[in-house]
Amino acid sequence: MSHEDDVTGLLVAWGQGDRAADSRLIAVVYQDLRCVARRRLRAERPDHSLAPTALVHEAYLRLVDLRRVRWQNRAQFFAIAARLMRQILVDHARAHVAAKRGGADWKMPLADDLGATMPRDVDLLDLDVALGKLATIDARLGDLVVLRFFGGMTVEEAAESLGLSAATVKRDWSRARAWLFRELRRVVNERDSVRSPAGERRLTNRHTAHHTHRVNDRE
Repeated sequence: MSHEDDVTGLLVAWGQGDRAADSRLIAVVYQDLRCVARRRLRAERPDHSLAPTALVHEAYLRLVDLRRVRWQNRAQFFAIAARLMRQILVDHARAHVAAKRGGADWKMPLADDLGATMPRDVDLLDLDVALGKLATIDARLGDLVVLRFFGGMTVEEAAESLGLSAATVKRDWSRARAWLFRELRRVVNERDSVRSPAGERRLTNRHTAHHTHRVNDRE
């Protein structure tokens, strides 16, 4: 029996209520999940509080809690795991920003996953917002990025998960990368313009004008 067949069989047994399949399943998929988690966290700050083991543990707990899923195969399992890892990482990034009260951003490395032309480090929350926007434009492209970036899937694995040909996935991947590059570059440029001295002066002038207008109104 192949590794994929083994995972599929355990998933079906697990979905049918076989309690013993639970422990066997985590033993089979744990290393794959840990590799994905380590890849996602490899370039994080040295003081980050989320380790690969913790990410895998949290993702697996959420997977176990999905009672209504009809488990079918390995591709489906890792597709759902990818979406859960995205949620966990974004939740953790938001908590980090809230704790720092708007301090340092949570940076993620994108070059290896989204193309050499992509900015090397992008704020994870910016990426999450961009993915949400992409999903409203083209849900399939949004799903593909989640599968490849958060799930670590190859073109062939993503194709199986989405029910597409590898050639279609390659074309979609190129389109998704190009769109994300433009969108993330726009966000970064807008933020840089605000943070520049000229941008700060514009904000100060705008605030002063608004304050003067309110004073005049009161008079």
